[in-house]
Amino acid sequence: MRRYFSVLTNGIKPSKLAAVLAVWCICLLYVLFQGGKTSMMLFSMVSLLSVYLIGSSFGGVNRVKASRHVSSEHGEILHAGDQVRVTMDVTIPGLLPMPYLIMREVLQRHNGDKWSFEDSVIPNLRGSGELVFQTPPLERGRYAFSKTECISEDIFGLIEHRGEFEVETFFRVLPRTIFIPNWQRNMRSLRMGGTHTTLSPSRRETTQINGVRDYVYGDRISRIHWNATAKTGSWKSKEFEHESFPKTMIVLDCTAQGYQSPRQFELAVSAAASLVEYGAREYAGTGLFTASKNPSVFAASDTPSERMRMVQHLVDVDADRTESLLTSLERSYRHFPKGALFLLVSPLADSSVLEVMRWAETRGMNPGLLRILNHEGEKSGKEDYTSLLKSRGIMNYAASSLEELPAVLGGALR
Repeated sequence: MRRYFSVLTNGIKPSKLAAVLAVWCICLLYVLFQGGKTSMMLFSMVSLLSVYLIGSSFGGVNRVKASRHVSSEHGEILHAGDQVRVTMDVTIPGLLPMPYLIMREVLQRHNGDKWSFEDSVIPNLRGSGELVFQTPPLERGRYAFSKTECISEDIFGLIEHRGEFEVETFFRVLPRTIFIPNWQRNMRSLRMGGTHTTLSPSRRETTQINGVRDYVYGDRISRIHWNATAKTGSWKSKEFEHESFPKTMIVLDCTAQGYQSPRQFELAVSAAASLVEYGAREYAGTGLFTASKNPSVFAASDTPSERMRMVQHLVDVDADRTESLLTSLERSYRHFPKGALFLLVSPLADSSVLEVMRWAETRGMNPGLLRILNHEGEKSGKEDYTSLLKSRGIMNYAASSLEELPAVLGGALR
């Protein structure tokens, strides 16, 4: 009995329920003391109406079943700046008709930001309906929907019914990335020293066959794979392995003091993600180290699964490091291969960055700095050792927006 009363009070407010019962009791007393056809007819109509109003609270909004699906214009993978399309299929059980259903959705980000959405659904005769809405452009992060609130009224509009249900839906929004066609880098301390530009078409091929690909107009006859061509019935060419380039370690500085705005930190994360994707696309072993409050390191690799792990990790990083950058690196120095390219993505170019460059050199790596400026192109920090780094032959880039990153990496060194 308590369970039914709980369901009843969840659907109808106690004051509304008391009003319905009060009207029914008045009509009952009217029949008992007055009698006659008029009182009996009035009592019958009020009784039917009361049964409908009370009965509707046992179904409908209290037993809604739903499923939710999220997507974007670019497919299932979501990137920062995308608008998420949310589709919810709703099924309302029960025999009593329901004219409409108002649904209130709340989307919550991992940092506490919330967005509220409200729309109405008109169920069909089977009690099914579909709710479709679109979110504003979302930033990098983890998102989840909280409980959905349902509001409806009876066909007479007399009593409002409320209910809640929860469909667990989690999704992640990856950081923004940009296509980097080439990366000019000065690898002075390597055996193949000098300034090199890594670009897929320009990388020399070895004599080791790596596989078979479709024939491209202009391929030499010596490249044609005759056995594969005969088996498939279409022209196939031999695919040769390219000369390997040194491994690259991308170090993202997640300092809590260096970034002047969240937008500047998001640019640093996007730059690191773009470089990781570039390394995977060029089959150049690329690793990632995030110097945050809880540092994380990923070994250099060129496999798609490792690349996705790195990008997925960048979804959760925050600018929360308070200890020195050198201390964070010392804890994970074993994961930095000797001879690798060490690129620091940071908003600073002060004495601490200079110490990190020296630390990388002492461990046989080739240090470089990608300095992240704010949206106005201003530099963070009072100290600026950019000219000193340049005089020592250390790679030095600077970018104030994601759009200029390809030109910065592919252009002349600053």
